[in-house]
Amino acid sequence: MELPDRKRLLVVDDELSMREFLQILLEKEGYAALTAANTSTALSILQQESVDLIISDIKMPGGSGLSFLEQIRSLGLQTPLILITAYASPEDAVRAMKGGAFDYITKPFNVAEIKAIINNALHSCDAASQPLSSAQTRAIGDSNNFQGIIGQSPEMKKIFDLISRIAPTHANVLIQGESGTGKELVAQAIHNLSKAASHKFVPIVCNAIPESLFESEVFGHVKGAFTGALATKTGLFAEANNGSIFLDEVGELTPLIQTKLLRIIQEREFKPVGSNETIKANVRIISASNRDLEEEVIAKRFREDLFYRLAVVPLRVPPLRERKGDVPLLVDHFLKKYSALFGKEVTALSSYAMEVLLEYDFPGNVRELENIIERGVALENSNIILPESLTLAAHKRKKIPPSMEDPSVNHDGYFAMGLDDAVACLEKKLISQALRQADGSKMKAAELLQVSFRSIRYKIKKYEID
Repeated sequence: MELPDRKRLLVVDDELSMREFLQILLEKEGYAALTAANTSTALSILQQESVDLIISDIKMPGGSGLSFLEQIRSLGLQTPLILITAYASPEDAVRAMKGGAFDYITKPFNVAEIKAIINNALHSCDAASQPLSSAQTRAIGDSNNFQGIIGQSPEMKKIFDLISRIAPTHANVLIQGESGTGKELVAQAIHNLSKAASHKFVPIVCNAIPESLFESEVFGHVKGAFTGALATKTGLFAEANNGSIFLDEVGELTPLIQTKLLRIIQEREFKPVGSNETIKANVRIISASNRDLEEEVIAKRFREDLFYRLAVVPLRVPPLRERKGDVPLLVDHFLKKYSALFGKEVTALSSYAMEVLLEYDFPGNVRELENIIERGVALENSNIILPESLTLAAHKRKKIPPSMEDPSVNHDGYFAMGLDDAVACLEKKLISQALRQADGSKMKAAELLQVSFRSIRYKIKKYEID
């Protein structure tokens, strides 16, 4: 009688020797192994038995492994499936990953390699179906700060939940989002919550390494491999062994480097430049891009087979303009950070300054907001940041309609008044003119000036406008 927690694996291969080899291997590892010589037999087994994982050959008479994958997915079965083949092709790899295969490996394969892939597949399935651990729940429960990422908006809570679920699986992750959204923080969080957290997290900025040096930097080289190679160098992949590699701006890789990277992911091994020694690449690959890589694939600028290898789990980080509810939290975080750094006690933004930020689109995202608050703290002499201490991108500011311009403005007179008094004077004039044009309606005047009703009411009182 099988133990209830013993995993049941199904091997589908038309070669008897391969079925027997895998059956022996799996049973030695403590799994219960079922076998089928073709896809029709395998489907019959799946209708009668509960199976935790399927390992299937691709090229078989009577039905291919790829068709089998499509069949079981059409039946609603989400059982992880590993495809194996002696006739590897990029087209098959792409179709396999598109169809939802967990992995695609070539014969002859390394025993340790397939054992690791099986283990990862089973853990991935468990993580997706199990409730979150208490540690993960605690991490998500801290809605203001998740692994160093500030946010409590519904958009960010979804990201936090996804990170917690995919981190233990060892699946490759592709993080997409605009510049400044915090993609590296997300990658670091995935590593920190993974089983490889005790090992290294190695970031590689793909567009910062010239193609001619990429292999040497990433894969390493031996002494004398090329002119200037005066000593053996350990590559970044070897440095990240058993840990995580973070490929930042992976969309910038040249076609040649894309091909070399694909080979490493497929074969899980590499050779340093000038060496005949093969090194196992036991690393998790987390990638990031500010480009839409699917569009890059369509435009033939990025390999489709590499895309599906990297994007086993795709994750999009929303821009700041889509999660404005997090702006006050981020402001508070950066105020504390830069007040401590500059030895000041700037504790808050004025209500109007906060309204200015909430109406702004942040083309540079969280990174831009941080720079705005850093400058604001540096410039401010009081403990509250006022609107004039905020430096926003001019092309993104709210524009005053031409109808509101004052033709009587004398710039020399304003220069003599000084900036603060000049701004106050012009602000008072514009509000007065808006009130006249709006027949005294504060609400309509606020709409003309593109500010909130609360803001214009405060300004009317401040400047004692009748």
